[in-house]
Parts: sequence; structure tokens; C-alpha cells
Amino acid sequence: MNSATRAAHDPSRTSHYVTDALYRDVVAWFTDWQREDRAVTDAAARDTFRRLVEREARLLDNDLLEEWAAMLAPECIYWIPASANGGDPRREITITFDDRRRLEDRIYRLRTGYAWSQKPKSRTVRLVGNVEAFICRHDPQARMLRSNVLISEFRGFETRCLAGWCAHRLRERAGGWEITVRQLNLIDCDRNLRNPSVIL
Repeated sequence: MNSATRAAHDPSRTSHYVTDALYRDVVAWFTDWQREDRAVTDAAARDTFRRLVEREARLLDNDLLEEWAAMLAPECIYWIPASANGGDPRREITITFDDRRRLEDRIYRLRTGYAWSQKPKSRTVRLVGNVEAFICRHDPQARMLRSNVLISEFRGFETRCLAGWCAHRLRERAGGWEITVRQLNLIDCDRNLRNPSVIL
């Protein structure tokens, strides 16, 4: 593959993978997946997934955004629904539905020092717990995680808390797990969130 072809298919430069088929897959993956008959019960596997979401929280809290992005698949989606049941991002407003290119744009903008939404910069602490894992019914090699999250933010002499739960879709790659879709479901997703950039 020559350099021009590689550039044409670089997820950080183009959104070629965000197609109608991807939207259909995402809706299917995140529908009726929290089922007891598909729960992962192996303690070692569950511990692996718990450590994954704990590491993600630590990287985000420590502003290690590039290392966090490396946990994501090259062709990934970061989805924050604006409705309580997730819904269909093709037909409903979302707070965020970002592909790799958009995520890297956000990280780059934050690194410039000119992102007004982070002046002054937020300090955050994320608490994650109640981590459960499920075998994806559409792909037995994939895993779905559910975890509760509480984000405490201090910025500009004000503290606020964001609460909700995360859903991760994981695929195994090179002996580890990478995040293909991260969905954050805030309990107050249908209210004014002011500046939600700290969620990243």
C-alpha cells in the first residue's frame, strides 16, 4: 500500500468508516446486550476488564489524553446520547458522536492552550465501579462492559458532579483489548450540561 492510499484510509484524517452500516451495527450492539445469559463469570477475565476501565479513568484524570486515545481502536466511536435510553444516533440528538478524526481534533485543540472551554483547566476525579462484562451476541469475540461512573470536576472555583454509566464495546487485538465504542450515559443527559468537554 503506497503512502497516498494509507493517507486516504487513515482514520485520524478521514471518516471513511462512518457509514450507514456502522450506524446500524452500533444500534444493534447497544440494544438488549445486558443479559444474564451472556454475562462473563470468569473472575480473571472480569478483573482484566475492571482494570481496563480503572486505567481509562486514571489516564483521563491525569490529562494523559494521547495514552487514553491509544486504548481506542483506530476505527472507534465515542458516543454520549442525549436521551436516557441511548436511542439511534441517526435519528436522535446526541451530545457527542465522535469518530477517531474528531477525537484527535478535540485532543489537539485542548493541547493548543486556546480552548476556551478549558480556561481555566478542569481538575477531575473519576470513580468507576460495578463493572460487569458480557459476551456480545453479534460477535462472540467481542465483549460489552457496563460500569457506573461519577465524575467530580473542579474548575473556576466551582465544583460539580456528573453521574452516569459507561458502556464499552471491546475487541481483542495483539493480545490485549481495545475499545471500539465507548458510550457514556449521563443521568441528566437531557438537561443543560454547560460545558461537557471535561467528559472526554
